[in-house]
Amino acid sequence: MLPDVSGLTVGVLGGTGPQGRGLAYRLARAGQRIVVGSRNAERGITAAAELAELPGAAAGEVSGGDNAAAASCDIVIAALPYEGHAETLTALRGELAGRILVDCVNPLGFDQRGPHAVAVPEGSAAEQAATLLPDTRVTAAFHHVSAVLLTDPAVSSVDTDVLVLGDDRPAAETVQALASRITGVRGVFAGRLRNAGQVEALTANLIAINRRYKAHAGIRITDV
Repeated sequence: MLPDVSGLTVGVLGGTGPQGRGLAYRLARAGQRIVVGSRNAERGITAAAELAELPGAAAGEVSGGDNAAAASCDIVIAALPYEGHAETLTALRGELAGRILVDCVNPLGFDQRGPHAVAVPEGSAAEQAATLLPDTRVTAAFHHVSAVLLTDPAVSSVDTDVLVLGDDRPAAETVQALASRITGVRGVFAGRLRNAGQVEALTANLIAINRRYKAHAGIRITDV
């Protein structure tokens, strides 16, 4: 049994980008209270107003502000570019203390041969977050959900599993429950945070699949 997360507020760091905006939209459609964060408060407010006008978003409650406002929520999703990941989280260490952080950052590079994983000194973006935020309950999830599907109001169900990793099992179960609120999505516990590296890197394979087959591929775990 997973916990009831319907009353929790979710902040999205980088909520003006495709992944952050898409997750905010789907969770709003599920009835969640959302705070869209941005480096610039006005951009966060504008993005929240635009999101609130999308079909189904009125089921939740959407507001916007700077990243500090989003970092003060019950659950915080980090949908940031890897290049600014460490700097942003370090600046928000105080606001994030005691919170559940969901890191969905994929450290990737692109060259003539296609997408590839980028080495992270700590082992993964999620482990980097845990190192920078010792007082935060860090988890990893939402790496493989297509932003195209998330942001498309015509898509009624996002049919995929979300792999959730974390050393804090109650925090991981909370994130599993949050993921499962999105229609078509199931949150699946996938191990400790030390295994986040290969989960982040798998995104490069999915991008290659999508390019080859002109698809928006996700992941399904069988026999669970």
